[in-house]
Amino acid sequence: MSKPDLKARSPWAALNDVNRVEVHPVKENTVHTSITVPGSKSFTNRALIIAALADGTSELSGILRSDDSYWCIDALRKLGISIEVEGDTVKIEGCGGNWPEKEADLYIGAAGTIARFLPGALASSKEGTFKVEASKRMSERPVQPLMEALEALGAEVEYLEKEGYYPLKIHANGLKGGDVTISGKVSSQFISGLLLAGTYAEQALQINIPDYIVQHAYVNITIDLMKAFGVEAAYNEELTNMKVPVSGYTGQKMALEADASTASYFMALAAINNSRVRINNLTMQTNQPDIYMVDLYEKMGCRVTKGEGYIEVEGVAQLKGNFEISMKEMSDQTLTLAAIAPFSDGPITIKEVEHIRHHESDRIKAVCTELTKMGIQVEEYQDGLKVYPGTPKGTVLHSYDDHRVAMALSLIGTKVPGVTIEDPGCVSKTCPTFYELLEKTGVPVNFS
Repeated sequence: MSKPDLKARSPWAALNDVNRVEVHPVKENTVHTSITVPGSKSFTNRALIIAALADGTSELSGILRSDDSYWCIDALRKLGISIEVEGDTVKIEGCGGNWPEKEADLYIGAAGTIARFLPGALASSKEGTFKVEASKRMSERPVQPLMEALEALGAEVEYLEKEGYYPLKIHANGLKGGDVTISGKVSSQFISGLLLAGTYAEQALQINIPDYIVQHAYVNITIDLMKAFGVEAAYNEELTNMKVPVSGYTGQKMALEADASTASYFMALAAINNSRVRINNLTMQTNQPDIYMVDLYEKMGCRVTKGEGYIEVEGVAQLKGNFEISMKEMSDQTLTLAAIAPFSDGPITIKEVEHIRHHESDRIKAVCTELTKMGIQVEEYQDGLKVYPGTPKGTVLHSYDDHRVAMALSLIGTKVPGVTIEDPGCVSKTCPTFYELLEKTGVPVNFS
């Protein structure tokens, strides 16, 4: 197994000196708790980059303090942006679309969001040469569709090692705007990267998607945040045609949402342990697609309460299976569903998530490998998997330096004795406090 890329861990990371975590079972129907989950990764990095580009001062509260956010702030500071961080609040002095520093060496860690959101923002500047390096895994994830679209708009991209991949240099001389075509089936983040930068082009940017967008909800999050900062994009219902006006962002004061993806792990904890967990700071009024995991838990037999300022999930003695589901729109939760599927009363088939083979790990292969190691029958498909009911055997599980693998597999440990996760520090990518939160719910956790 490959070693974790510790360079990508930031000063905001946790558990860097921890090799393994053992998650111990809780007694059924004993977890009855309410928790407050950290801020949304999806909102944090979008808002940070928009605020940096904006004219004026922004104050963002409820940011997610994670590796991804740290490297985003670090890169923006190296571009000459003044950023003050106090707890989960940041104050940012925007640059009005023109980076103060005209030459910078930037490191973005393993953050897919920054890798897709920052290049357009860099290229939109009137001048500058910016070198961007990423973690080992991020440097294996293709970014060519985005770079080709930026080149069509007038950007100059220089690949420093392998064509279509990080590390690279962006020689900024502004974006001309006009029509650009890009596929949406590889990553919705490519589309968001163009949208975020589009308002600083010379003329209105018209984005055309010839096929489909793999996750519409994340593009909607981008469009909504742009609107909150004063830029109103026009678009059709399918998001296959979008137009960004030339106007520029205006600094704002705003509170960011809690992370629906992180919340889902704690809902799943309740689901498999016939217990109850209330998420204090999340409602259904969000564009984050993973919020719809609540409907899936309901489908599996759980009782869900959608309150005014909270969501509560109450598990049952036996979860329902025997269904097939497309997880395309909430693919980050594929591993969560796969991890709880063995505890249902029938097989669960997950489809339309082939793109997660190119995330922090090949997530389909990773979860199939680890579930098989535990004695669970799994069928692997190119675009998904089928998990059969069974009793997992406790063993040492590999995290693949992937936060979602570690968090999902940890859920099994709350039901099954002897589950140990290698390199739990990888959760710092999006939730450094994950195991701390797990302990607060009453789950015994031991580090070694």
